[in-house]
Amino acid sequence: MELANIERLLEKYLNAETTLNEEKELKNYFSGDNVAPHLEEYRVLFEYFSTSKNERFTKTIQLNSKKKHWKWLSVAASIILLVSVYTGYEKNQERKAEKIYKETQFALEILASNLNKGTVAVAQLKEFEKAKNKIFKQPK
Repeated sequence: MELANIERLLEKYLNAETTLNEEKELKNYFSGDNVAPHLEEYRVLFEYFSTSKNERFTKTIQLNSKKKHWKWLSVAASIILLVSVYTGYEKNQERKAEKIYKETQFALEILASNLNKGTVAVAQLKEFEKAKNKIFKQPK
């Protein structure tokens, strides 16, 4: 009868339905010497629970404060801010330089077209001068 009761309690234990008193009864049964051979595999399980209950962690746990993380986070944020401002300034300077370059190019094109008009006019004057010299021969 006791073996049938232990098997029923073990089944309840594996289904997580036992009370504390029933678990103590199982623990006492498996810590004894007269365990049924087909239940011998559960003996190791209950022995482990008995020994692990007495284990204690004796090393000290060193906790890091969260303030250090905020320090590094603020340093990283300020570096990112500086880099972004610098690159934004550089891009703004590039845009200004491109605008100035285009305006200078436009001004030089206007100057070149006016100079070309002047060269054409001078060439026409030279033709006119040659024709005038042919008509009115001047003494040398």
